[in-house]
Amino acid sequence: MAQTGGEALVKLLENYGVDTVFGIPGVHTLELYRGLPQTNIRHILTRHEQGAGFMADGYARVSGKPGVCFLITGPGLTNAATAIGQAYSDSIPMLVITSVNETPTLGKGLGRLHETKDQRAISAPLTAFSATALSPEELPGLIARAFAVFNSERPRPVHIEVPMDVLAAPVAEDWTNRVAVSAKRPPVSAADIEQAARMLASAKRPMMIVGGGAIDAAADIRALAEAAKVPLFTSIAGKGILPPGHPLSGGATLCMPPAWEFVADADLVLAIGTELAETDFWRDTLPINGPLIRVDIDSSKMNDLYPPALPIVADSYQAASALLSAWGDRSASVEPAWLERVQGLRNRVRSEHAPLQQQHQLVLDSIAEAVPEGTLLATDMTQIAYTGNYVYDSVAPRKWLHPTGYGTLGYGLPAGIGAKVAAPQQPALVIAGDGGFLYTVQELATAVEEIDSALVVLVYNNASLGQIRDDMLERDIELVGVSPRNPDFIGLAKAFGCAVYQPQSLADMRRDLSQAFAFAGVSFIEVDAAKVSA
Repeated sequence: MAQTGGEALVKLLENYGVDTVFGIPGVHTLELYRGLPQTNIRHILTRHEQGAGFMADGYARVSGKPGVCFLITGPGLTNAATAIGQAYSDSIPMLVITSVNETPTLGKGLGRLHETKDQRAISAPLTAFSATALSPEELPGLIARAFAVFNSERPRPVHIEVPMDVLAAPVAEDWTNRVAVSAKRPPVSAADIEQAARMLASAKRPMMIVGGGAIDAAADIRALAEAAKVPLFTSIAGKGILPPGHPLSGGATLCMPPAWEFVADADLVLAIGTELAETDFWRDTLPINGPLIRVDIDSSKMNDLYPPALPIVADSYQAASALLSAWGDRSASVEPAWLERVQGLRNRVRSEHAPLQQQHQLVLDSIAEAVPEGTLLATDMTQIAYTGNYVYDSVAPRKWLHPTGYGTLGYGLPAGIGAKVAAPQQPALVIAGDGGFLYTVQELATAVEEIDSALVVLVYNNASLGQIRDDMLERDIELVGVSPRNPDFIGLAKAFGCAVYQPQSLADMRRDLSQAFAFAGVSFIEVDAAKVSA
């Protein structure tokens, strides 16, 4: 019997190196699921399509490979749209395969099950591209195009919809081994690199800002910073490019006034693999007064809020490697006082904490003391994670996952599950607030079913939508809708099958974390913000 389009598509994905897909089978995706048992691809059953998208995101951030989702027509895609938007905003590679109604019915409004007028109109603004395969023979070309995006452009989600009749149609010729060689990233200009090296060598107060697009270049960026004596700051996505305590590290502190002052006084800024987004800095723009050298794969970044003196459209890895080579045995001109200033910056940030951030610092320090080395942290949109974005040290890239750009609640738990699937040997910690956790609480079922090594879910419960409550108070708005009635979190976690802890102090929390990380499964810790701050 000939393969169906769905079976062949799954085999083709396996040949592209896909080892995991996240999704929920439905009547419109049965032909995809017919193909899965014929491959070594692992299927992770999520409890909501949004969870599938967030898990694919977490998987991609940790593995560096595209996360893959199988979703049904209509509500499957719309349920996952928030997660796709998050991945788009944070430049995460994600391949979203959905079904769609039969080809003869498309766009006709016949009232078919799961029908939308134009499914691609929903996904197009959230993806690098969205396309429809109108025959099985179109699938290899579309998959090749998707992997070209992942491997040679700014990585962003891709949506490919396949009508049900195309999924079920027999494949006339076996194309499952047609794995295309992806286009390469643009080579860096030697003249641009030489100019950048000269500018760097003459700067007396230089600094680097590096982002998530630069994490694969971490080794060369570190070597360049050390050779040229350049203080280095990261975006949230770039955390860990320099190790904690490195004398040139300003950390991810560009959201704080001492770092803003540092930027304003720099006489050269080298930005690599970062869109310099407002969501990293908590202000509209950074006060960049010196010349800006900008390295980015995305040419549109050269004409946004920060037009550079020297634009370099290139892959960060290639550019960093070339710049390190071009530096050679040049001598830096950096003022000693500039280096002393960056070394004191982290302590200054701590000393200027407001009371809430002081409490967060105590909790985060206790967490850092208790977690095993190399732990993956997946965080939600919650106040303690906002503080952690700039004060919690990451020992390496791909260790701190946060929904920076789109800023969606509910990210932490499913992203942490995806991270664990990508790196099952690494312990993982989820940090979520009580409000955001309830957005995707159902994925505890997936976690308990799929995870058999240490995954710890910590809910920091301040019994409120804390950030919005504080914003209302600051603007003298009467509090509305920010003090929800929470469930019994411990009872809920028990019902899902988690090991549970409810510490009464920071010392209890450290003890409970140690015990939880010794457990080969999913543990749940509810931290009462009022008790640990007492």
